[in-house]
Order: sequence, then structure tokens, then C-alpha cells
Amino acid sequence: MALSETTFPEEITETQAGSRKERFTIHELVEEFDVTSRTLRFYEEKGLLTPTRRGQDRIYSRRDRARLKLVLMGKSVGFSLEDVRAMLDLYDLGDGQATQLRVALERFEEKLAELDRKRRDLDHAYAELSHARDLVRGRLARQQK
Repeated sequence: MALSETTFPEEITETQAGSRKERFTIHELVEEFDVTSRTLRFYEEKGLLTPTRRGQDRIYSRRDRARLKLVLMGKSVGFSLEDVRAMLDLYDLGDGQATQLRVALERFEEKLAELDRKRRDLDHAYAELSHARDLVRGRLARQQK
């Protein structure tokens, strides 16, 4: 899921069809988010999702669906599950999400700085390898003459 597709909890609760469904089965979330049921159970074990039980069935709320979307977004851009959990847990502070948004902004800026460093390192490694390849190519060409 691309970061540009990310929305925040109050925007997440509508499904793509525009309905405001209240409850979701494990199969619906598996299909919608292209994850496995094992993944959802793992997130449940980690306390990221808290479905209710109806017999053997797990029933996920709109809140669980929103949290799942944010967990997947966070993972896709390199946040650990602990980082994501810490940001999600701030939602329940009751301050109108002010703390959650400030912390999220800080974490996003830190992650962008980290990605910038990695990109510079990768660009440097690419340039070095390209230069070495060109030297080897030139040497081979001279040997073949």
C-alpha cells in the first residue's frame, strides 16, 4: 500500500464501495488487504488488532480495519511493528489526536532522513560499482585486441 493512499483513522472506516460497514470477518480483511489469516492472527497476538469472538469466528471492527491499514502502511515504509504500535496507541489519549499526529510527524521525518541516508549510500555504491564495471570492461576490451 503506497503512503499516498494512506488515510488517518477517521477517513479509513469507509470501504472502497463507500459503505460504512461496522464489522468485518477475517476473510473480508484477508481479501481486501491481500494478507493471510495468519498475518491477522499474528497482529492480534501482538495487540495491534483486537477482534471480538463469535464462537470460533473473529469479528473485526472498523477500528481494527483502520489499524490494519495503518500497520500495513507503516511496514511498507520501513517502520517496525513496535514503532507502529506506539503511534497507534497514542490515538486513545483523548486529546483529539494531537499527540498522535505530532509523534507521527516526528517519526515520519526521522524515517525520511533515514531513507535519504540510505539513498545516498546506495547512490554511492552504485557509482562505485559502475566505475569498477567500466574498468573491467575496458581491460577486457584491451585484452581482446
